[in-house]
Amino acid sequence: MKHIKYAAAALTAISMAACADTDIREFVVEKPESITDYEYLNAYGNLKDYIDRTAHPNFHLGAAIAANDYNKMGQVYRVTNANFDQITLGNAMKYASCVADDGTMDFSTVRTTVENVYGAGLALWGHTLAWHAQQNTKWLNSRIADQEISGGEETVVEDKVQTFNGMSKFPFFVMGYEPAINADGNLEASNPDGGWYQFFIADGVTINPKYEYQVTLRMRASEPGEFNLQFGNWGALSEKKASYPEGGEWGDVTVKFSGLDANLTTGFSVIQPGVYSGTVEIESVTISHIESTGGKYIKSFLTNGDAEGDDVSCFFMTESGDGPKAARIGEAGTGADGVGHAYVVECGANPVNEWDTQFFIVTPGKTWAAGEEYTVKFKMRASEARTADTQAHNKPGGYMHWSFIGSPSFTTEWTEFKASGVIGAEQDGCSTIAFNLSKAPTACTYWFDDIEWGVEVSGNTRPLTEQEKKEILTAEMERWISGMMEATEGKVEDWDLVNEAISGGGDNGYGFYPLQSDPSLSSPNDFFWQDYLGSIDYVRTAHKYARQYFEENGGNPANLKLFINDYNLESDWDNNKKLRSLIHWIGRWEEDGETRIDGIGTQMHISCYENEATLESKKKHIEEMFRLMAATGKLVRVTELDMGYVDADGNSLHAGELTLEQEKRMSDLYQFIIEKYFELIPAEQQYGITFWCQTDSPEDSGWRAGEPVGIWYRSYSRKPVYAGIADGLSGIK
Repeated sequence: MKHIKYAAAALTAISMAACADTDIREFVVEKPESITDYEYLNAYGNLKDYIDRTAHPNFHLGAAIAANDYNKMGQVYRVTNANFDQITLGNAMKYASCVADDGTMDFSTVRTTVENVYGAGLALWGHTLAWHAQQNTKWLNSRIADQEISGGEETVVEDKVQTFNGMSKFPFFVMGYEPAINADGNLEASNPDGGWYQFFIADGVTINPKYEYQVTLRMRASEPGEFNLQFGNWGALSEKKASYPEGGEWGDVTVKFSGLDANLTTGFSVIQPGVYSGTVEIESVTISHIESTGGKYIKSFLTNGDAEGDDVSCFFMTESGDGPKAARIGEAGTGADGVGHAYVVECGANPVNEWDTQFFIVTPGKTWAAGEEYTVKFKMRASEARTADTQAHNKPGGYMHWSFIGSPSFTTEWTEFKASGVIGAEQDGCSTIAFNLSKAPTACTYWFDDIEWGVEVSGNTRPLTEQEKKEILTAEMERWISGMMEATEGKVEDWDLVNEAISGGGDNGYGFYPLQSDPSLSSPNDFFWQDYLGSIDYVRTAHKYARQYFEENGGNPANLKLFINDYNLESDWDNNKKLRSLIHWIGRWEEDGETRIDGIGTQMHISCYENEATLESKKKHIEEMFRLMAATGKLVRVTELDMGYVDADGNSLHAGELTLEQEKRMSDLYQFIIEKYFELIPAEQQYGITFWCQTDSPEDSGWRAGEPVGIWYRSYSRKPVYAGIADGLSGIK
């Protein structure tokens, strides 16, 4: 039988009606069974009152809410304050919610929420400083767009020529003043009353912000003077002053505009005579952009040349006889900088053939053509002095020509090798460089780092180098984190430093999942910072700025807690491999001795399964997740707990479709999770549990639409899961 939802107030009203003074003194109204089944929930108190603060001194009970709902200070505000210690904002603290298309930042909602939350005696969880989703990709991509090449010849390209001859009326939108078309076919403006005025002189101009633009007016004026000239579009106008031609004669006045807003695609130009009292005539307006031609730049085709990326996909070697072993990434400290990781190639003694020692580097996505100018650079060393020969191959093992880039000489110290030249006819079509490392009676180990392969090309623009992109985006991350820390004034002490960094597949060279990346964006709002900053520096950079600007804005450094938050850490389909991968990565990030991750957050967007075998597998791996997290010694927090329901046929049920028995099954699972958290996580590592949905999800929601994910029904009457959560928090069996 499906349940009927009644609020606690409704139950009280029914009970009072049964005792009302009437003429029928003995009349008794029996409560429907569907109501009495839920009455036990009224005996429970507020959730946070069930926590033994002595046994669990660091534990925070949290809830996720929308900032606007909380800031109304209505029912959501009251229920939240009564039941929880801490709140997480669903979206308001995310990048896309605060950063506009032009890069400006608005933290007004964050500031208001901080004031209201801390004013109510609660704390705020910072969600989230670094993430790939919900980013302003328009702004970020504009920052790393191709740049115009300088140093070549300049060519002026006309984009629009506006004349007025043959017109009888001003052709543009009138902004309070309408100039005339005179008998000579010129645009004419005068100011007989001495008031301030302006007007369009061109519209519908195609704009590419990477170019410098110039506006040239063929004009004359009856009196000397200055005017303002604007170019761009609403919200992104550039403005400069110019002078009228002297002596009332016709002349060309040219004004240049550079550094235009990166998001401009079309625009217009406006002249502002202001309060000029003379007469202005304009015969034509020419808008042009300036292109540089004949410039050259190095286009890189090997982007995985630094072992910090944990990617050996571009590196191959033969394994015949006593040739090189499989490529591997060295341990921390093997890199050329003494801190990072180098690529390691091991060769045995006395190889049978010269080619048994071949080590291949592939230039991904690039086949080299005759006549192209190439450049090569890498750092190298070996366990003993050796000389290598190089060959051009069309693929690993596909020999084309001897002596491609020369013969690098290895020493036991790090040295840098550089080569450049022109691809010859015999190398046309190559995509792989082969190293014959050496045929010697002794074994030798080789280390490679910071490998760069590129081709010199000509053009008007060039893509930024990987290093340039990294520097630009590092500055953008600093600007973002410093702005958020300023807005929160050092009050928000707990943060998701990085959200959802780990992928759910692939291999990073150590047997763990790599970080999420972008071969094909899953959403137009995805921007994978780690693709530009690097798998290691991505987290270290966010960490550095979080600690720096938290303290600079009044926070106590001893209180700041930075978490790595991710989902599917309780996964049974891969035996918690995602969590094991996250733990591996935390170790990598902390290798520098400066980065410190305080805690791990597990999201736990789970379901209760009617199939017993499935449910037992899920529960087993939830327990294993807690054990693995506890073993790290770091703080442990369940950051986004919610639960759906899957019936025996594998169907996800919607709110209102569950029986009381099914709801109590969900209640039992909530209680199990909380009890296992307290059992398996040491008290000093227990940092709390946050529930992601206070009420069941509406049918039109963007999050688990229609599912029974709440602690309360949508009317804010308690669900059976309320009891399971309270009992779990209190330790009642």
